[in-house]
Amino acid sequence: MKEGPDIARIAALIGDPARANMLTALMSGKALTVSELAEEAGITIQTASSHLSKLDQGGLLRPRKQGRHKYFSLASDQVAHVLEGLMGLAAGAGHLRRRTGPKDAELRQARVCYNHLAGDMGTQMFDSLLAGGHLRLDGEDLSLTETGAGLVTDLGIDLGALQKGQAALCRECLDWSERRSHLAGSLGRALLSRFEDLSWARRDQKTRVVTFSPSGFREFERLFGSG
Repeated sequence: MKEGPDIARIAALIGDPARANMLTALMSGKALTVSELAEEAGITIQTASSHLSKLDQGGLLRPRKQGRHKYFSLASDQVAHVLEGLMGLAAGAGHLRRRTGPKDAELRQARVCYNHLAGDMGTQMFDSLLAGGHLRLDGEDLSLTETGAGLVTDLGIDLGALQKGQAALCRECLDWSERRSHLAGSLGRALLSRFEDLSWARRDQKTRVVTFSPSGFREFERLFGSG
């Protein structure tokens, strides 16, 4: 056997349909119980427990116990990044699951991708920040500029606290529906959280759809409008 990372093992873990459905459900950033994940995958709790054990052993999940319940979330941003990339690859190759109706259009407009904003509004915000000189992209290196720091601070985000954290401040994430980048990293998460705090937007935990209020949409367009 050749030396190096065993991508076949990780691919096999993600590739099972039931496990793929559970991992996709965890892209909301919310920790879910075994029964909740079993429902997402359409399988029994016993079967779900077996799948979750394999995902945990493979380093893709972070299990936590609280009271009588055990919760599961994605192990890291890196796992979410790989999943979003695979979604983009599948969409680009035409491998799409059956549409669920109106929610599909809503998902494409704005959704949660592991606690940051994705979809059309996510890529619009990313493009606007780049065009306005608030973000600087140098090769694969994405950074916040001085004017960007001012915009973030004016929104009421504690930039100093974000910069002290271990997670990358700014990171590109390829959007599966738009096939363009949206903003990930601790700043991406902080922006979505701030939109919620300001009552501009709310997320649907079951579908990952992010819905903006009329006033929130106007404020978003004022800051990140393409016009």
